[in-house]
Amino acid sequence: MSEIPKSAQLGEPIHQREYLIDGILKTWKGATTEVISTISSTPEYAPTVLGSIPSMGEKEALEAINSSHNAFNNGQGVWPTMKVQDRIKCMENFVQQMKETRSEVVKLLMWEIGKNKADSEKEFDRTVEYIYDTIEEYKVLNHEGARFTKVQGINAMIKRSPLGVVLCLGPYNYPLNETFALLIPALIMGNTVVFKPAKFGVLLLSPLLKAFHAAFPKGVINILYGRGRAVAAPIMKSGLVTVLSLIGNSKSAIALQDLHPSKNKLRLILGLEAKNPAIILPDANIDLAVSECVLGSLSFNGQRCTALKIMYVHESIAEEFNKKFSAKVDALPFGNPWDENAFLTPLPEPDKPAYIQGLIDDAQAKGANIINEKGGERTENYIFPAVLFPVNKNMRVYHEEQFGPVVPIMTFKDIQEPLDDMAASDYGQQVSLFGKDIHTVAPLIDVLVNLVCRVNLNSLCQRGPDVFPFTGRKDSAVGTLSIHDALRSFSIRTFVAAKDNSYNNEILQELLDSKKSNFINTDYIL
Repeated sequence: MSEIPKSAQLGEPIHQREYLIDGILKTWKGATTEVISTISSTPEYAPTVLGSIPSMGEKEALEAINSSHNAFNNGQGVWPTMKVQDRIKCMENFVQQMKETRSEVVKLLMWEIGKNKADSEKEFDRTVEYIYDTIEEYKVLNHEGARFTKVQGINAMIKRSPLGVVLCLGPYNYPLNETFALLIPALIMGNTVVFKPAKFGVLLLSPLLKAFHAAFPKGVINILYGRGRAVAAPIMKSGLVTVLSLIGNSKSAIALQDLHPSKNKLRLILGLEAKNPAIILPDANIDLAVSECVLGSLSFNGQRCTALKIMYVHESIAEEFNKKFSAKVDALPFGNPWDENAFLTPLPEPDKPAYIQGLIDDAQAKGANIINEKGGERTENYIFPAVLFPVNKNMRVYHEEQFGPVVPIMTFKDIQEPLDDMAASDYGQQVSLFGKDIHTVAPLIDVLVNLVCRVNLNSLCQRGPDVFPFTGRKDSAVGTLSIHDALRSFSIRTFVAAKDNSYNNEILQELLDSKKSNFINTDYIL
């Protein structure tokens, strides 16, 4: 531990015992689960115990969902009826306290999920920026509705209102940023939330518990810990959830949906898996394509839903592309998250190296080769990225979202081959297209936008900037996330209408002048 930079050194283990339900930071006295990092802090390799978290069950799950249900109170609660500017003040209070936890959260991001220091810092800072941008976008949204519209003799004020109770389940690969991309818009629009952290990246939320407690009214946000099966299942069975917001696996999302007794009442906001391809055309700038594809496939070890997970390379340039790609992969530095220039870092899931090895073994048995020298080299908590070629459709790595360091490469002769594969795929999030000739690129773009939701021209697939819509087709997503779209996803258009006559107009004017209604007002929030 003494060899680790001081900013990354661990203190005493964090034994998280507080949890937030019904506006009270309660103390857990039941069973717990150890939080283990695959990163070793001893000369001989051994996983590091970071602390422990509560192992909660049905009782606490029902307390949490009932608290959220009561706080929403069928739309009559303090939070859903609160003035917009007052909800904004609560959010500003929260983010101000959140900023004070930066160093601790960044350190825990490195230890818990193995994210390198630069990306951990970026995740925290990007999340703070996201909250401020959401607040500003919410003001714009409020401004748009702060007026009456008269159509066919009817005056109407159209705004957006909350949906109800949200169950929020975030992912382990971006346990702060992507979780808050669900949590923040859900809260600021007036919904109440039950939130359970992911299985990895859970302790890093501990420093934020007090901020949540201090910033929001009783029952607005409830935070509990435990296995999804133990706590999310009874919450869904209660029928009190209005919105399931989840970033994770489609099988988990389907299983939770099936537990809800009133499916027509349930709205879905889901970011799910993807198998984003790269298509490298014969006239592509190969050096650019290689650089972008290495970043796209192996940033954070490929543990991103937006990662490039399969490459289609035109057969005429495959030899040159493969040679340059393999060399660039082999040159990637591996190290602990705090090591200078570490690009590849330990995998947070203890069983992930064995899973990746299984994909490699299957591919090799069916005709693929590892074409980079270091591919498949194993340590206790890592497996070096294997570049597999040639890949065919009989291999597991063709079908499965690997979510880890292995890169399958296929060749194509006719562009219809990758297009047909994409059309047949269960996924439809993004694609990276590398080429120059507009006579080829133009018709391809026109087809690809009907197969996926984002076409990245000569660049890697990614989520940001956060102002752009983030969504997917088929099993890749339900609903749209972005700063703009998320506010709409977690709300519904509602309005007050009255016939245009002197009797109604007098009442409406009195409502505006008195400011008795939080809905019917034309306040401009600076």
